[in-house]
Amino acid sequence: MDIVGLLIQIVVTIVVIAPILWLVGRVLVGKHKAKFTDAIWIVALGTVISAIVGALLGGGVWGSLLSTIIMFVVWLGLIKHFFDCGWIKAFVIAVITVVVAVIILFLLALIGIGVGIGIGALGI
Repeated sequence: MDIVGLLIQIVVTIVVIAPILWLVGRVLVGKHKAKFTDAIWIVALGTVISAIVGALLGGGVWGSLLSTIIMFVVWLGLIKHFFDCGWIKAFVIAVITVVVAVIILFLLALIGIGVGIGIGALGI
């Protein structure tokens, strides 16, 4: 991935995922722990680390599988760190965020608004 593509992916992912992550975090850990800037950091760092891990491990079935497992743990670790919660709560936040994001993206696509983001950018 080139640097321009990565920057575009970071911006789009922040615009789409950070507000959802922030709202889910506020509900589950409270407004004092889940700040919007924390959600932005989680999404930005997760996207960059995902691009690096994907580039290092390459394609193929095993590279993709290993990359997915590593990134799942990284995303949970970022949520755990920035929202100051445990692993289970980080997992619940991640799952609810992905479900809400998929629903919102589906509804946007249904009305004809395409967003250049894939499931891979959601940390899956």
